[in-house]
Formats: sequence, C-alpha cells, structure tokens
Amino acid sequence: MDNLDIQENLKIILDEHSDLSANEIRRLLNKMSSSEIAHALESSPPKQRQLLFSLLNIDEEGDVLSDLGEEIQQDLVSNISNDELAEAVKELEPDEVVDILQKLPEDRMKNILSKMSLRDRQRIELGLTFPDDTAGGLLNTDVISVRPSHTIEVVINYLRDQDELPQNTDKIFVVSKSDEYVGELSISKIITSKLSLTVREVMETDVLPITVNQDDKEVATLFERNDLISSAVVDMSGKLIGRITIDDVVDVIREDADQNFLGMAGVAEDTFAPPGRAAKSRVFWLSMNLITAFIASMTINIFKDTLDQIVYLAVLMPIVASMGGVAATQTLTIVLRGLTLEQISSSNLRWLLKRELAVSILNGIVLSVLVGAATYIWFDEIILSVLISCALIINLISSVMAGVFVPLILRHFKQDPAIAGSVVVTTVTDVIGFLSFLGLATIFLI
Repeated sequence: MDNLDIQENLKIILDEHSDLSANEIRRLLNKMSSSEIAHALESSPPKQRQLLFSLLNIDEEGDVLSDLGEEIQQDLVSNISNDELAEAVKELEPDEVVDILQKLPEDRMKNILSKMSLRDRQRIELGLTFPDDTAGGLLNTDVISVRPSHTIEVVINYLRDQDELPQNTDKIFVVSKSDEYVGELSISKIITSKLSLTVREVMETDVLPITVNQDDKEVATLFERNDLISSAVVDMSGKLIGRITIDDVVDVIREDADQNFLGMAGVAEDTFAPPGRAAKSRVFWLSMNLITAFIASMTINIFKDTLDQIVYLAVLMPIVASMGGVAATQTLTIVLRGLTLEQISSSNLRWLLKRELAVSILNGIVLSVLVGAATYIWFDEIILSVLISCALIINLISSVMAGVFVPLILRHFKQDPAIAGSVVVTTVTDVIGFLSFLGLATIFLI
C-alpha cells in the first residue's frame, strides 16, 4: 500500500462522523502495518481508540501494543484480560514483552508470566530484574553466540539449522566456555570468509560490549556515534547475557525527545488524554509557576514608591523581563540539547559559557540601542532611554548565566532540567530584569 492509500485510510478511520461499519473498519485496519495502526490509535480520542483496538485480531494486538507510547499502551492493556494479553504478546521479542509487563501490577504480571513457556518466562523475568532506564531494560536475551575455536563452516551450518535468525541480527557474538564475552563476528564476515578459518582468526576483539547497568541514554549515544545495529550486553562479571538492537535505541531517542519537548512546557501526557488526567499532569508545574510569579511580584513591590512617582516605568518593565526570558530559553535549549547528546563536560563548559556571554553582549548592544531609541522617541527622556538599555544588557547577561548553570545544577541534584529548567530560568530573568530596571530608575530618577 502506498502512502496516499495509507493516509486516506487513516483519514477515514479517524473521522468520528464516518458511517463505516465495524467490518469495514476492520478491513481497512487489516491493510495497515502495526506501526500505522499504532499511529491511528495515538491520533484517536479514548473511546474511539478502544473501539479500534477491539477490532484487531489478537495476533495483531501485541505488535501494535509494542509500537505505542507508554501511557496509551497501558490504557489499552488495562482493558483486556490476562489470557488475551498473554496470547497477544507471545510472539513478541522478550524485551518488547518486558516493556509491556513491567508497568503492570505485580499480581497481574505474575499471572501472565505463568501462562508462558518456561523458556520464555525465564528470559522475560531476567529482563524485568533491570531498571527500564538502563541497558538491562533494553536487553534482548534472544542472542546467538559461538566459540572462538569453531570454524566458519561450523558456524554457517549452525545458523542454517536455526528456524530463523533473531530480528536485526547483523552479527553474532563470540564467548568463552564460561560464556564471557570475547568479541563479535559480523554476518558479512561469515559469508566472505573461507570455511576452513576459525572464528578466532576472523572475529573482531576491539569492540567493547555494553554493561548491563549503563544508562539508556549512554547506550543511545554509543549507537549513534558508532553507527551500530546491535551490540552485546554483559553483566558485571563480563558474561554475555543478551544484546541491544537499533529498534530499541530508536524508542529511547524518541521518548527522550518527547520528554524534553513536553518537559519544556511542564507537561507529560497523551495528546488525547481525558481532561482529569491532563489537568493532574499539569497542575504541579502551573503551581510552581504561580510561586515564581509571586516572587517576581514581590520584587516589583519593593519599588512600589518608585512606580507611584514614575508610572510609565510600568509600561517599560515587561520589555526587559521578556527579552531576558527569551534569551534564557535560547541558551537553555542549547544546553539541554548538549546534555542530552552528552556533548557538554567540564572540559568544554567554560568555552560554551564564554560563547554564550559573547552572544548575549553582542545582542544586548544591538537590542539596547533599538530599545533605547524607541524609548526616547516615545517618552522624550534620554536618561530613561539609557537606563532601560543598561537594564536590558544586564538581564541578557544574567539570562545566559541562568540558561547555562540552572540545568547543570538541576541535573546535579537528580532533577530533570527539561521540566524544571524553564520555570527556574524565567524566574531568574524576571527578578533580575525588574531589579536592574527599577533599581537603576530609583537611583537615577528619584
């Protein structure tokens, strides 16, 4: 099916005024891939979403669930029976099953595990022992390994004996008799090597495995830098316990991007989440913002007498605060991106700070001239024009300092800078903007 047909089907399915019967919708869904169906579900309000999911065949449900975001996935899972869920996930990769089961209540998780074969249950239980934000949480135990002493002919015959190779198998891993990781052997190397050669002679030993407790964002960075499709995962003693594949890393990157994007606004929710849930997810950071607004108001109140005498200062205050807020957000975004990609460290932080300060000074000079000129034309007061220009430069410099150091401080204290950073830097720039402008006005105009 081409893209035009897919888009047309999605449009028809998502049209709440559509008069299609359940069988007609089911036929349209049957023409779509699991990822396309997942997109349709994520683009639907809750009631319509439940209806569409109920029209899927049980052997389709698992693939669709694995392609959904966590919140929607768990909503759908909560409305199906244990028997149905166990049947739906039985053909999924172990790591995909772990992703679905680890958010369930323990009693329900155990019930579903009891319905699986011993081999599948053991593999999934291993994955469930690791935190979901580590390499262990991405772990797939479906892995092929060989010994260094094996010949290429033996390896090829072994691979041919398999019913099918695990998904995204671009290499197999070489282990010792005690299952310690030794190296890796690419499929292309196997195909092009002489049958008489041993694995030891053609394998790569300079590729380091991923340790099970590594952060999932570190794993994503390693995959990006080294153009990996898969990588071995070892426990703390160096024994091979599984692998991580690119599809799981893409999910990490997507989730991290979503978190950063939504976090900047202090939200984390399904696009079509019910009003009650949406309100609950937003109220905390709205409350935090309310507190910071009171802090800014208290700063203004300090200069109440000044404002009483020179009323038009109130007209100009938002200019200084707003410019500082925008500049801080720009720097904050740069720093958040650098932290996410692990580009920022103690060795280059000073350079980044100097660069951002230089940018703020250059922009401050240009903008202060424009604002000062506009103020002079508006109020015909040269001193006022100079004061607002100076306050603007001060606030732009402070905004850079806040944009750089606030996310670093938040990360140090194990807080997500993507969520809390914007609230904090806005408060800093508002307070310093008001202090600098009204303070200078108090000194030179009163």
